[in-house]
Amino acid sequence: MALLSKTDLRAWKSGRWFDCYRKLGAHTEGRSTHFCVWAPGVDRVSVIGDFNDWDAHANPLKKTGRGQTTFWEGQIQGAGPGHRYKYRIETRKTKADKADPFGFAMEPPQPGGSGIQGLSSIITDLSYDWHDDVWLMERKQKADHVNHPRPVSIYEVHLGSWRRAEDGTHLSYRDLAEPLIEYILEMGFTHVEFLPVLEHPFYASWGYQALGYYAPTERYGTPNEFKLLIDRLHQAGIGVYLDWVPAHFATDPQGLEYFTGKPLFEYDDPLMQVHPDWGTHVFDFAKPGVRNFLIANALFWLDEYHIDGLRVDAVTSMLYRDYSREEWSRNKKGGRENLEACQLLKDINNAVEERFPGAVITAEESTTWPAVTAPTQNAGLGFRSKWNMGWMNDTLSFMRADPDDRPNQFKELTFPLMYAFSEQYTLPLSHDEVVHGKGSLWGKMPGNESEKASNLRLMLAHQFGHPGKKLLFMGAELGQIREWSHDRELDWNLLSEPLHGGIQTWVKSLNTLYRDHPALWNDSQSGFEWLDISDPESGTASYLRKKGESFLAFVLNFSKEMRTVAVQVPVDGSWRVELNSQSEMFGGDGSGPETLNANRGDEPSDPAILELDVPALTAIVCSPAK
Repeated sequence: MALLSKTDLRAWKSGRWFDCYRKLGAHTEGRSTHFCVWAPGVDRVSVIGDFNDWDAHANPLKKTGRGQTTFWEGQIQGAGPGHRYKYRIETRKTKADKADPFGFAMEPPQPGGSGIQGLSSIITDLSYDWHDDVWLMERKQKADHVNHPRPVSIYEVHLGSWRRAEDGTHLSYRDLAEPLIEYILEMGFTHVEFLPVLEHPFYASWGYQALGYYAPTERYGTPNEFKLLIDRLHQAGIGVYLDWVPAHFATDPQGLEYFTGKPLFEYDDPLMQVHPDWGTHVFDFAKPGVRNFLIANALFWLDEYHIDGLRVDAVTSMLYRDYSREEWSRNKKGGRENLEACQLLKDINNAVEERFPGAVITAEESTTWPAVTAPTQNAGLGFRSKWNMGWMNDTLSFMRADPDDRPNQFKELTFPLMYAFSEQYTLPLSHDEVVHGKGSLWGKMPGNESEKASNLRLMLAHQFGHPGKKLLFMGAELGQIREWSHDRELDWNLLSEPLHGGIQTWVKSLNTLYRDHPALWNDSQSGFEWLDISDPESGTASYLRKKGESFLAFVLNFSKEMRTVAVQVPVDGSWRVELNSQSEMFGGDGSGPETLNANRGDEPSDPAILELDVPALTAIVCSPAK
């Protein structure tokens, strides 16, 4: 294994060594392994592990570089795949055993595993024989998402609680592959998005308090088994997104925290060092070493694991230095914006665009920060998509209201269309809305059991009708009653009940509708037109989705009474009911129109009027029969 070169050191110093994971960490060569770790300002670094009985004197590393570009590296005979290891990092005043920041695998967290061997890194050979060339080629060919739109319907999954073994233990990546692929294909989703798989000691953090940024959690198997899962998803035509957390990291002492006995990955500034909401350490985005670590990590998952995109968690907390803080340090211009974080995000998006065309980087950003999804050359941040948190919050607030009160809150339904085309949006009904006492989506719906089901079907219809890509957290498609818990699998037994089985069938049908009608892929302003929102007291709203001469009309009744709705449509003659949320197959009562006709008046210039009776709490989706 070649030692670090002057070119490598210059790239690190400039904050632009984006493939540094190819040399940093532990890389095997024959019967030996080359180790390299970034550790400026320390007196000694050695490797301890299974291969030397955890003896800190056996394998000291050699210092390379100087100042903030100081590395320690060396070749160790007899160290190979499967061996556990750590770095013993020593200064005159401190001594600590640290997991490898670039370690490709880590031992699963164990009770009482806080000593030398607790949360150790594992030497890992990442070679894998992929079989997804066709998928990757097609992804590249379809890279122009704006001019060549396509349906994106994402199933958000926490791997440890989707399904479990009969004894309640986790299924492995390998064991999850077949049932997960079959289910996603059956349901019609185009992509799966995994909650963070970065190794995390605290299971209840769901991966959002990460320790091993280059290591998929060993709770569910080895790195190569995770690759197998992704490979098989791709072969089945299913895209794979990962939730990724570059804003902050876990404070476990074996990890990045005070890596050299003092702040290295985190801020030196005590006002900025700890995130007040989560008690985690915040990355100092101004340090070239941190930039290299994070940008390379984003590229690593797309390169080494063939991931199709990353959903970047907590972007808002990165953009604002005063996010959730009473005391904070201003930027060099005296403002509240985190200029270094902005540049980091731009550089990540530009690097992904250049190296992995067709991959999608999505921002979880909840403010009015401008041009999040605009290209960086147009003063944007360069993301390909942004979660529409405003739509999610307003829609849930509107649907939570009693139908008799919805006329007073009608703006929550219609206002998101005022900004729906300002960014490239994804509409999330995510895990964040079904935890921490918020209850399930089913539990948010008002009324008795039948009315809850009707309301949930109605809300899901609006999600699929509204411009934007779609994301649904697992369990919503079952009408999950209990709030989600990471400690158990979904309540699959609910599917034996008609109301819940009907919701699952409804989601399948919405995905089919979405996939089959390009009018629903057109998320530009030309693809949407309100038909009628003039009578909030009626509790009805209707709109048209369109692309060229293709049309779909969504007629929604949010009230508890049947309503007769008459709307002007672009085509006269027969209209076909594509979906009726009250159909018995969806758990409804079977009411609603079966045939429709749009009639003109006596004059040829008269508009075509479509009139239909819409049952209470019902969505009707229809299209011209011809």
